[in-house]
Amino acid sequence: MPSPTEIRKGRVLDYQGAPHLVLEMMHRTQGRQAGFVQTTLRNLDSGSTTTTKFRSTDNVSFLHTETNKLEFSYVDTEGYHFMDPETYEDTVLPAELMEDSKDFLVENTAYDILFVDGRAIQLQLPVTIEMEVTDAPEGLKGDSVSNVQKSVTLETGLVVHAPLFIKTGERIRINTENKEYQGRA
Repeated sequence: MPSPTEIRKGRVLDYQGAPHLVLEMMHRTQGRQAGFVQTTLRNLDSGSTTTTKFRSTDNVSFLHTETNKLEFSYVDTEGYHFMDPETYEDTVLPAELMEDSKDFLVENTAYDILFVDGRAIQLQLPVTIEMEVTDAPEGLKGDSVSNVQKSVTLETGLVVHAPLFIKTGERIRINTENKEYQGRA
């Protein structure tokens, strides 16, 4: 069994019978006492986050993970469907796992899907994504004071603030962490 000193950010381990992604880890020692590893873990089944200490004498169990690039196809009552472009195999992620990501899902765009022991667990969004503007009201003449922005609607229904010069039909880059305009695509 691996020791807690092998825990690294981004690895997936079996903790309390569920897969947990390591978000943060810090190795600590306190004077003459044995060291421990303090971790922040996200439960990949429920999405909850917990902080846990592993002593150097504890055993941990790492799960086999792989990341595949799959294309988003469509949404139905089963969930969000992703297709492997090489094998045409369909992978479905349930709607409850996609709450934070659904505003950034553009059809026929490839996304990284995390698989744990052969089961699709999580969508990993890129830092920025390109989307088409479907509705952008005209900027008013004289509204050219520094950094004036307007609300624009994107192809997924997401509304973001963008500069006045952005027009309907243009493609722009959006930051997926804070939903902010990054620039033209």
